[in-house]
Amino acid sequence: MLEPEITVEAFSQLRQQPNTPVLLDVREPWEYQTASLPSSLLMPMGEVSSRAHTELDPDAPIVVLCHHGARSLSVTMWLRDQGFEHAQSLSGGIDAWSRSIDPTVPRY
Repeated sequence: MLEPEITVEAFSQLRQQPNTPVLLDVREPWEYQTASLPSSLLMPMGEVSSRAHTELDPDAPIVVLCHHGARSLSVTMWLRDQGFEHAQSLSGGIDAWSRSIDPTVPRY
């Protein structure tokens, strides 16, 4: 099984390839409006349990994103318990993405 977390550098490389993972953003709508990554699916953490089985493919790779990586890791572990074996948390969250990969993404 994949490691539970993926670095922003490794995820950046994955985004350059075909068949990129689903990017699941589990932050709140105001956070998403403040700073987000293209092609991400907003599903606030509190909605994941009611939406995941109808909106996500359990066989697809999923990278879960939050602000610093704590919420996304929690959601990743829940998804894995639900059979989404290819879920990974983006280590450091969107903050790490902004610091290391794309400084045009606002930090908050």
